[in-house]
Amino acid sequence: MKPRLKSWLATFLIYFVLCGFVITCSFLVFFHGIEIPLEQIPFAAKVTFLNVLFITVIFVTIDTIRRRITVDRPVQQIKDALNQITAGDFDVRLDPAGSQTNFREIMEHINQMTHDLSGVETLRTDFIANVSHELKTPLAVMQNYGTLLQTPGLTEDKRIEYAKVITESSRKLADLMTNILKLNRLENQQIYPQAEEFDLGEQLCECLLQYESVWEQAGIDIETDIGENITIRADQELLSLVWNNLLSNAFKFTGQGGTVGVSLTAEGDWAVVKVSDTGCGMTPEVGAHIFEKFYQGDTSHATQGNGLGLALVKRIMDITGGEISVSSALGVGSTFTVKLGRNRNGTV
Repeated sequence: MKPRLKSWLATFLIYFVLCGFVITCSFLVFFHGIEIPLEQIPFAAKVTFLNVLFITVIFVTIDTIRRRITVDRPVQQIKDALNQITAGDFDVRLDPAGSQTNFREIMEHINQMTHDLSGVETLRTDFIANVSHELKTPLAVMQNYGTLLQTPGLTEDKRIEYAKVITESSRKLADLMTNILKLNRLENQQIYPQAEEFDLGEQLCECLLQYESVWEQAGIDIETDIGENITIRADQELLSLVWNNLLSNAFKFTGQGGTVGVSLTAEGDWAVVKVSDTGCGMTPEVGAHIFEKFYQGDTSHATQGNGLGLALVKRIMDITGGEISVSSALGVGSTFTVKLGRNRNGTV
């Protein structure tokens, strides 16, 4: 027997018994003490049975229509939507209007879920496309220059030049993989901050000195205003990634004879670090997307990075509870401001 028919018969029997019980009780109440001729009892019993049957059919019909509208229809909509989601269609949306409270809540949750899944799918697709593009460029360079290295009679200078290009491309590829792994671990909370108290000024100076050869070679002036005895309690290794990325970008976008500045001040409950440059700057439109993965506002410097550095910085700030912002003007330069929480006595 089909489940639907089985359910209908069960409903019919329930209503039949209920109607028979109610009508029987009514007869006992209303006809108590009244003498009914024996010859009328068979006819009255048949009429009563038919009435019970008729009323049962009416109730079952009404209940079936009610169930079809209030239960079966939304359940079928939910099933169809889930089938579409299972098939990979995250654009499906349900209309909860007119549904019962429970079904309306389920539909609203499904709509929210598909909205979130749609966003995740878009990010995944964009991420794969961007990674594929970033991998393709250095691999193509390595392949082309590897082929050139096989050229007969190649001079020693050319061989060294081509080998350097291959080495640089492999380094960029390794950096890309490293940043992808770091960002993935950060986004999946696989890196847990190891807080320790340290002097933030000393760390900034150490990170800045790593770029001494860069600023000397490019003739870049350095301006520092680093306050003393400003200590915080945070993950020193994660914050070093922040300073290295910000300083690397500052030197990358600052031309010959430009200026890069680093400052550290204590402002109430915050330790404020500013990394500024007199480079090319950026428009407000670029600044609004600068912390997105693989976003590179200045394509002329795209060969020097992979668009993941500032995404790492932003994620580290989110994890450590800090804040980062940027102010920039095209052709003037940029200033990145990092705020880290601290107590009045100097520590977090």
